[in-house]
Amino acid sequence: MISIDYQSRTPIYEQIVERFQLLILKGILEPGSQMPSVRSLAVKLSINPNTIQRAYAMLEQQGYIFPVKGRGNFISDASLLIQQKKTLYLSDLKRMLLGARDIGVTEEDCQTLIQQVYSKEVLHD
Repeated sequence: MISIDYQSRTPIYEQIVERFQLLILKGILEPGSQMPSVRSLAVKLSINPNTIQRAYAMLEQQGYIFPVKGRGNFISDASLLIQQKKTLYLSDLKRMLLGARDIGVTEEDCQTLIQQVYSKEVLHD
């Protein structure tokens, strides 16, 4: 389900949060489905359960999951979260495009990059 890069400078709990956010936003983990228990995920990843609990607390605080007393954690409806992320990314993109335009990056350069990204010719950095 998720993998951890133990060599990364990013703290393990943040990696767990990022992986679950992506799985939820992509719809791989469906709303209402149950998250792995803290204990089982800690055993599977060979990490301290407190690390998993910290990641789950962060996911809950951000609205990605919700707890059900005595039953565990469940995936929230991500439609609002997806819309918020889209708005944030588009705002960041606009800011970056304005900066790029100011230093002479052409519209054609931007269009070429957009085509490469959406045709999957460019890998993630």
